[in-house]
Amino acid sequence: MNSVDMTMASVACIGECMVELRQAQGGQSAGQGGGLYSRGFGGDTLNTAVYLARLEVKVDYLTALGDDALSDEMIAAWNAESVGTRRVVRLPGKLPGLYMIQLDAKGERQFFHWRDSAAARQLMSLPETDELLNSLMSYDIVYLSAITLSIYDQAGRDRLFAAIKRARLLGTRFVFDTNFRARGWPDRDVAREVFAAAFAAADIVLTSTEDLLALWPGESHEQLMARIPTPELVFRLAEPVSLLRFPGGTHEVRAEPMTKPVVDTTAAGDSFAAAYIAARLGGSEPVEAAQAGHRLASLVICYPGAIIPGYAMPPKKRHRAAPTRQATK
Repeated sequence: MNSVDMTMASVACIGECMVELRQAQGGQSAGQGGGLYSRGFGGDTLNTAVYLARLEVKVDYLTALGDDALSDEMIAAWNAESVGTRRVVRLPGKLPGLYMIQLDAKGERQFFHWRDSAAARQLMSLPETDELLNSLMSYDIVYLSAITLSIYDQAGRDRLFAAIKRARLLGTRFVFDTNFRARGWPDRDVAREVFAAAFAAADIVLTSTEDLLALWPGESHEQLMARIPTPELVFRLAEPVSLLRFPGGTHEVRAEPMTKPVVDTTAAGDSFAAAYIAARLGGSEPVEAAQAGHRLASLVICYPGAIIPGYAMPPKKRHRAAPTRQATK
């Protein structure tokens, strides 16, 4: 990873951004199932891309959108955040996916998705796909999540993994985030097989007890970590603690105590990933990078929504020069 100047580091975030309908406060009508909703945009890898850009990392978002006004709004919003859109494929007649967040009487959130025909699902089977996948070799890091993998069929996943393996031969690093959502998979056996393939291909895995226990219930931390052969592993526990495994040893990193109330945990993991990747690109060792991840995540959960106001971002930190990018042997 050659990133003496952080603006020269490059990350490709692959995934899907959807239209979000969120129940507005006080929007639940008495005696009715409906209510008022506000519209926004959301997606796990898109959240990470935004935070990477705010941390002064050059990042492109790789996805497919329609040619509709909502897709135009997404592009404009990403450009405003300095997220690169040159790798976004626009499909005539298609639309982005949509999800709705509904609150019950106790304030618990429920998610409803409409995404089966979303443009992003076709990204691995387009005339432009080969060019898009070949471009992965030009990035320092390719980042995607299990949600990304869940929207493609097996042929699409195989095509993506093959491209990632080619890119790694030239020094690109693959970072896999296990963000697991059961409703995105036909069954857990399929998810386990795909996770195993991603683990085998990855240079860095970012995971959590929440994700892995959903797939391998009852296993200990040691058993879960043993399933992941990648050389660099960040394993977030239920409490604000990370277990790190990397060449040279293992380490436990605890988040600093919270000084503000938790408002919304949305994008805690996405922002952690961004800060960790940015720090590693900037030359920080894994322990320091995990500390940066916990700091940003602890800040993000003090604000409503996935993306906090720009003024609330932490002060910019000067990073050390990262090691020279090397091809995988």
